[in-house]
Amino acid sequence: MKLPALGLAAALLVPAMATEPAALQAVVDRAVADTRAEFTAPELKADQLAVTVVDLRGATPVHASYRGDARIYPASVIKLFFAAYAHRRMEDGQLADTPELRRGMRDMIVDSYNEATSYVVDAITGTTSGPELPPDELAEWNARRGIVTRYFADHGYANVYAQRKPWGEGPYGREKQDMEAHPPARNYLSTDDTARLLVELAQGRCVSPARSAQILELMRRDPFKHSDDLDSQDVGFTGPALSPGMKLWAKAGWVSWARHDAALIELPDGGRVVIVTFTDGREHANNRKIIAAVARRVLGNLP
Repeated sequence: MKLPALGLAAALLVPAMATEPAALQAVVDRAVADTRAEFTAPELKADQLAVTVVDLRGATPVHASYRGDARIYPASVIKLFFAAYAHRRMEDGQLADTPELRRGMRDMIVDSYNEATSYVVDAITGTTSGPELPPDELAEWNARRGIVTRYFADHGYANVYAQRKPWGEGPYGREKQDMEAHPPARNYLSTDDTARLLVELAQGRCVSPARSAQILELMRRDPFKHSDDLDSQDVGFTGPALSPGMKLWAKAGWVSWARHDAALIELPDGGRVVIVTFTDGREHANNRKIIAAVARRVLGNLP
């Protein structure tokens, strides 16, 4: 079955995103080099960082990246892809737009609740967690659960694997069984593919302009608020890099071995920039400064 397009012209984004003009690439390379030089104890290794920047200030998106195609465990950043697919199914009349689904999607993105995500994943894939299954039933379950991954692959996303629910203490039962029977055991994303989704949201091309705006509203953060939660999505990731007059829409991900942020930033003049930064390694997962350091260097040196 041919799946509907993610946006109005999703395929048209691929050539533009494949271009890496030298000026922006130089900014990214310098930001990475200077950030790695800043964080040396413990060392931020070359393969523990991935960055993609997309400058949306002109008529055509300008893209640059560092390890932008690396497949990295995304933690809660994967929830953006579940939200996008949920809106695709609602738009097509294949998923009922109910207050409970909206509550789950809100809690999944705004507060990053794993329980809400579990509900949304069940709703969009027609699968449920539960006891182990016989092999034939598990294979069918696996195929249904894989619909989100296949959807994005069919639209040119090369490094999106959205098969697994995010867990706090799990997984158990058929979720664990499927991880062992049908690897890979964990989701993955690249910063390039994550940035592409943010670009489509920013341009109103993720499903429709109205649905893009609804997802972005859930991603709205206040980087200037006072928060006692130093790991909040407002102030614990990209937020500290923003100057007065800038606005932030973002979805962070954080586990004991990784810390990420996918951010859309509006500059005081209304121009927009996407900065996606993934960091890997247990020794860096609680470091609240690395992601902001990358973003600050990019924003301060945009060509």
